[in-house]
Amino acid sequence: MTDAFSFGSYWPGDSPLHRMDPRAKLALGLSFLIVSLVGQAPVALAVLALFVVALYRVAGIPAGRALRSLAPMLPIVVLVCVLRLFTDQAGETLWSWGVFQISEGSLRSCLSTVVRLTAMMAGMSLVTLTTTALDLTAAFEHLLVPLARVGVPAHELGMMLGIALRFMPQLAEEMRATYAAQVSRGARLSGSPLRGVRALSSVAVPMFASVFRHAETLAAAMDARCYHGEQGCTKLHPLRLARRDAVGCAVMVVLLAVVVAANVLAG
Repeated sequence: MTDAFSFGSYWPGDSPLHRMDPRAKLALGLSFLIVSLVGQAPVALAVLALFVVALYRVAGIPAGRALRSLAPMLPIVVLVCVLRLFTDQAGETLWSWGVFQISEGSLRSCLSTVVRLTAMMAGMSLVTLTTTALDLTAAFEHLLVPLARVGVPAHELGMMLGIALRFMPQLAEEMRATYAAQVSRGARLSGSPLRGVRALSSVAVPMFASVFRHAETLAAAMDARCYHGEQGCTKLHPLRLARRDAVGCAVMVVLLAVVVAANVLAG
């Protein structure tokens, strides 16, 4: 389960994406989300999909690993697509049953939603796959530095993000171990939905108890090492922007121009 839970994990490599400054990758990842929302025309969505595939090829991440990174988020895509399938009723009606209808417009809307959401999730997953948790924490903290002047605890928020990224795979592992332990004790965790709801507590309670125990251990370790936030804290590897980061920004600007042009031509 931890292998499938990719958010916060890192795929080792030496590609240009791996060597980019984490601040640039985080900012470009957020920019890609905006560009994905701008894309409306089929050609624009095709460009976004090809762009994401090209980035994974450049990063040297295998297709199987990329697909497994999206697996935990696929239920969100399915839910949104089902909602879109029955809300947009433009065009000719293809199927109807009572108040439920599926039309040509709903199919187009559903397909565009699949492509857009998948591209957005794959793009942000690529950021975590090519950046270590420590670098993401440092990037997040640096981006919040301007807000520290108005009282925002940038360092503390960055530390919380780093701890959360490290605890997500741990949470998945605890869930897998707890599930296996309950099954070995004869618990019936599969079957009817009602039985599944009743059995949820047998997995959730020990899992969260273990997570809280890890959190208490971490807090005790930080206290024993006299952690006092950013006071006196130095960086072993200071972050520096390079030419490759400027190239990444230029590529994102070109992508935005292509997507906007595709929307204009399609309209």
